[in-house]
Amino acid sequence: MLLVPRVVLAQWPTLAVADDMRKVAKPAASARMQALHADHAEPLSRFLLRLTWGERHLAEDLLQDTMLQAWRHLDRLPTEPEAVRRWLFTVARRIAIDAARARQARPTEVGIADITQLPEGADTAEGVVAAQTVRRALPKLTPAHRAVLIELYFLGRSTDEAAARLGIPEGTVKSRAFYALRALRAAIGPTDAG
Repeated sequence: MLLVPRVVLAQWPTLAVADDMRKVAKPAASARMQALHADHAEPLSRFLLRLTWGERHLAEDLLQDTMLQAWRHLDRLPTEPEAVRRWLFTVARRIAIDAARARQARPTEVGIADITQLPEGADTAEGVVAAQTVRRALPKLTPAHRAVLIELYFLGRSTDEAAARLGIPEGTVKSRAFYALRALRAAIGPTDAG
């Protein structure tokens, strides 16, 4: 299982960007890096896949970061195969821990969803009970208050439109709506939500 394309491995020595990169420009260093990848990439990938709870793309990113660290510290890596493997697994574990901490510190990323396509979250039974409660309380209001509430909330008209339909000033519509809602609350009485 080769997670980093051979082309990239072959180009590593030519990607010299800083002093660390110049160390890899030697053919022996390039061959050692290719051997490290060939020997340890698959076990590291399986290890990182377990650490990332099966998120393959994240595990591949972490493997690449681990190999990048090996490349940067190639001159300091141990020469014994088991010591190199221990070093790589330690670096991989630390990189995975750092990545997990970074994800926890950052808010969860969410995609932009079209909320117009989502179903309504309101409970239908609760809506029916609320409508029935308001219907029972409306007759307890004065006719002027009831007319304003019907125009504004049931028919969905603006205060300007309601004023024109009822033949009263807009300020009066606003005032009556305020006192009508207050009277409606009193007529309904205490609720569990309040």
